[in-house]
Amino acid sequence: MLRRPRRNRKSEAVRSLIEETSLSVNDMIFPMFLVAGSNHKIEVASMPGIYRFSIDLMLREIEACMKLGIMAFDVFPAYPETLKDSIASESYNPETFYLKALREIKKNFPEICLMSDVAMDPYSSDGHDGLVKNGKILNDETLEILGRMSLAQADAGVDILGPSDMMDGRVGYIRGLLDENGYSETSIMSYTAKYASAFYGPFRDALDSAPKFGDKKTYQMNPANSKEALIEADLDMEEGADFLMVKPALAYLDIIKLLSENYPLPIAAYNVSGEYSMIKAAANRGWLDGDRAMHESLLSIRRAGAKVILTYFAKEFALLSK
Repeated sequence: MLRRPRRNRKSEAVRSLIEETSLSVNDMIFPMFLVAGSNHKIEVASMPGIYRFSIDLMLREIEACMKLGIMAFDVFPAYPETLKDSIASESYNPETFYLKALREIKKNFPEICLMSDVAMDPYSSDGHDGLVKNGKILNDETLEILGRMSLAQADAGVDILGPSDMMDGRVGYIRGLLDENGYSETSIMSYTAKYASAFYGPFRDALDSAPKFGDKKTYQMNPANSKEALIEADLDMEEGADFLMVKPALAYLDIIKLLSENYPLPIAAYNVSGEYSMIKAAANRGWLDGDRAMHESLLSIRRAGAKVILTYFAKEFALLSK
C-alpha cells in the first residue's frame, strides 16, 4: 500500500500538525439571560449551569468570563407579564431595565462586543415575534416597532443588533433607520435562516416567552426547506446585514455549509438551548462524555463553515481550554 492514511494519525503531534478545523473562545458569543432587580442568580431548570442574572451579578459574571478570554456576549431580557403589552412598548422605554443594563455593561466593559435581541416576543403579551391583530401576525406594522426597539438598543451602546423576528424586510428597515439617526457603525447580525424548531423549548422556559396561541410557523422557516435559506440570505445581504445567522445549528449543518459556500459575509450559527440541554441531560445520566460531546458538536459547527458560534457552552469551553 503506497497510501496509508493512518500514518497521519499516528501521534498527537502529527494529528495536530494537519488539523483542518480550529476552535477557540474567539469564535464564540455567550448568550446570557437578564432579569430585573438585584442579587438574583436563578438557574434555568431545563438548562443546567445556565442562570438568569440581575445586572449586578451579570456584571460580575461577564468580568469572570472576560478573564477566561470570552469577549462577546448576547443579552436576552426576561420580562414579567405585568410589563408586557400587545405592542411591546416596554422594549423602547429608555428607563426599562434591559436598556439600562445594556448601558451599564458597556460603561463597565467598553472593550467587549455586546449583542442584543430585536424581536417583540420578550415584551409581547401575545408571546409572538410580531404584532398580532385578529389572530394574525402582521409583517409591515411590526417593522415600526422593531425600528424603535433597534434605535433604543443602539443608543444604549450595543455593538451588534440581532433581529430574531423573521419579519420580511426588517433588516433593510432597521439599517435605514440606524444610518439616518447616526448609528452607521452599529452592526446587524440577521437571523437569516431561523427555523420553526423543536429545539427552542428551554430558551422559552428561560424567558417565559412562549406564544400564547398557535405557533411561529408563519414566519419561522420550514425545517424541510434548504433552498428557501438562499432566498432569505439574498434579501438580508441586499438589505445591509453584516452577518448571516443559521438557527439552530446541529440539525442544520447543511444550511450553515450552504450559506458559507454562497455568501462572502461571515456566517454565524446559534447552538440553541435544546442542543445544549440534550448533551447536558445525557452527560448527567452518564450516557456520554459531556466534555467530549460539547467539543465535538462545536467543532462540527465550525467545520460546516460558521465563523461565529452563539453557544451556552462558551464558558465551559473556555474553562476547559485553560
